[in-house]
Amino acid sequence: MAKEIKTIGVLTSGGDAPGMNAAIRAVVRKAIGNGVKVKGIKKGYQGLLYEEIVDMERKDVSDTIQKGGTILGTARCPEFKQEEVQIRAAEICRKHGIDGIIVIGGDGSYRGAQALARNGVNTIGIPGTIDLDIACTDYTIGFDTAVNTAMEAIDKVRDTSSSHERCSIIEVMGRNAGYIALWCGVANGAEDILIPEKYDFNEQNIINNIIYNRKKGKTHHIIVNAEGIGHSTSMARRIEAATGMETRATILGYMQRGGSPTCKDRFYASMMGAYATDILCEGKSNRVVGYKNGEFVDFDIEEALNMQKAISEYEYIVSKMLSQ
Repeated sequence: MAKEIKTIGVLTSGGDAPGMNAAIRAVVRKAIGNGVKVKGIKKGYQGLLYEEIVDMERKDVSDTIQKGGTILGTARCPEFKQEEVQIRAAEICRKHGIDGIIVIGGDGSYRGAQALARNGVNTIGIPGTIDLDIACTDYTIGFDTAVNTAMEAIDKVRDTSSSHERCSIIEVMGRNAGYIALWCGVANGAEDILIPEKYDFNEQNIINNIIYNRKKGKTHHIIVNAEGIGHSTSMARRIEAATGMETRATILGYMQRGGSPTCKDRFYASMMGAYATDILCEGKSNRVVGYKNGEFVDFDIEEALNMQKAISEYEYIVSKMLSQ
């Protein structure tokens, strides 16, 4: 028989993402609606080890859905990879009466969730990352807000790039995934889009493209560069030397993590939080929530971590055609 769930914990782990608060809010209110107590664990797995655990009621998540970041805080916790630390974390859960935990974070956070499940604590993961790099789901909490933030910033850089007849290299986040760069490259009408999944590190192609466009009468050039490629500042120096076109690098950085979440991030995060709570209360464990083909679903964590995700070949080909 499935273990009866009387008290659940919720934590956010890894990088923060807009919409995490909507997920926390949904977990708290859905659990209480199901007759289950909720404890908030501050600062992710690190906070669990230091027993930074608080009771949560409906009022504790009031007026939070519109806020960026995470009200519970988050932190990296490298020591959680150690087996003895994982065992101690499970013991802490039992000490505080926590039967199951909902972990909101990326694939690294799921490894910790897996470890807790192995040690007798029912655990469900929710994909919270702006990178959109979790293979089992078409949507991750925070991506929509981050990509819109980046898009708006690139529009502003384009204005000044056009005024000064410059080449602008704008570096966006995404870790080793190129989704933010690809989406922004198309949405911002960039002349070049550099993503780690496809980039051949041949800068001469970019230089040739700039020279060709200038001959056609184009007075400015936008390059959207993914974080996984990086080196935007040194790239700008090399391009300027090769083309004679004033070239500037802008690294958008952590501004993409912040800000009030979009309607999509609030809604999807809320549904994922509610769904995760329901399956945890049903006794499921070692699962991760996803959004596939228009439905909220769940996968075994190991299965989810072994899935591979690739940039759509069609989307990439179209992005190249539209940039010409």
